[in-house]
This record gives sequence, C-alpha cells and structure tokens, in this order.
Amino acid sequence: MQRTDFSYTLPPELIAQHPLPERGASRLLHLNGASGCITHHSFSAFADFVEPDDLLVFNNTRVIPARLWGRKATGGKIEILVERITGSHTAIAHIRSSKSPRAGSILSLCPGEGEEPGPYSVSVTARDGALFHLSSQGGPPLSEILRETGHMPLPPYIDRADELADRERYQTVYAEREGAVAAPTAGLHFSDALLAQLDQRGVRRVSVTLHVGAGTFQPVRAERIEAVSYTHLT
Repeated sequence: MQRTDFSYTLPPELIAQHPLPERGASRLLHLNGASGCITHHSFSAFADFVEPDDLLVFNNTRVIPARLWGRKATGGKIEILVERITGSHTAIAHIRSSKSPRAGSILSLCPGEGEEPGPYSVSVTARDGALFHLSSQGGPPLSEILRETGHMPLPPYIDRADELADRERYQTVYAEREGAVAAPTAGLHFSDALLAQLDQRGVRRVSVTLHVGAGTFQPVRAERIEAVSYTHLT
C-alpha cells in the first residue's frame, strides 16, 4: 500500500472546533461485516451494537496539560510539549524555538503564549535526538507546574487556543491515570449514561493504561505503509 492511497482533502469547515454539548450526540457509522450494509446513527446508540458478555477494553489514561510557553535567558520565545513525565521533577519534551537550547539552559515559563514569565522555570539537562530532558529541581514537582501553568495539548487540526473547559472535555469520562499528552479520541464519545447502559446490557469492561504520546500527531512519512513501525511509550 502506498501512502498516496490514503490521501484526500478534508475541507476545514468540516472539522469541528468545539465538542458537542452532549458526548453521545456525535455521529456513529455502523458497518455490518456480514452484509456490507452501512448505516448512520448517533453514538448514543452504541449499546445497540454490542451483545451481553461482549468485552470492551478502555484506555484509562488521563491527559496532562502538557503544553507550556516560556522564554530563554536571551528573551527568545519557546514552546514546550512534554512527551513524558519521567520523575517527580523530570520530563522529556519537544521544544520549539528559533535556536535549540543547550544543556544547562534555564527556561522561564509563562502562563500563556506571548505573556511575561511567571514564577516557575525548568532547566535543560540533556538532549536526546529530537527530545530534551527537563528538570524542575529546586522548585515544585513538574505535575504541580503543569497544573498551574500548562495548557491542554489540543490536536493541530483544532485551530484555536485551549480553554478552561478543555481540561475536562478533552478527557474520557473514565480517565484515571495521568500521563497522556493526547486523548484516546475514540473514547471521548462515551458518557456515564452510556457506560451504565452497557453494564445493564451485561457487557463486560476492563481497563488498560496506554499513555498517548505526541507522536500521534505526526504524519506518516514512509511512502510504503508496510514499512512503518510504531513504538509506544507507556
């Protein structure tokens, strides 16, 4: 298979920039594998297409406010996207700036894009390819810094700034374990009411934790799809 086999144009006006008020109001396309029949529904009808004793596996990862803005000591602007928290005060991250910061650099964090630095900073301890190792030693834990200064890492096709409501709407209702920098988006359409319907129907549920990394936003670059390999960080 060639990458071009999957190329198509998606008009920007068809990309919703905000979620619907009700999670289950999104659209659901159903393909009957035996007959090939395709029907269209609301996602709230999902329980109609599963049977008692079926098993559904849910990813209970929770998205962290992983996007940060800041400034280098020179005053240059930077954007940080945390890839993974590695310890109470350490993380690996992508950094976008006009010139990559060197090991030992201090990055002052800003509460928002274009704003003046706030009270928090992190240091660059090393670089590993495209990723930078960051530390907040001498300050609060990184999880606390992210809660107070970080922004939700909305997908690049969402052409707007993140909002306070995104801290919950860009999560599944069953999210439990913090660590993802992107939501497992198929799960965003499940509501508490729909989960209750599945339980009443006798559908079994189990959870796994797979923290989704920033690589989920990266385009496929290989010309032959069979040549693509994937690595998951958990």
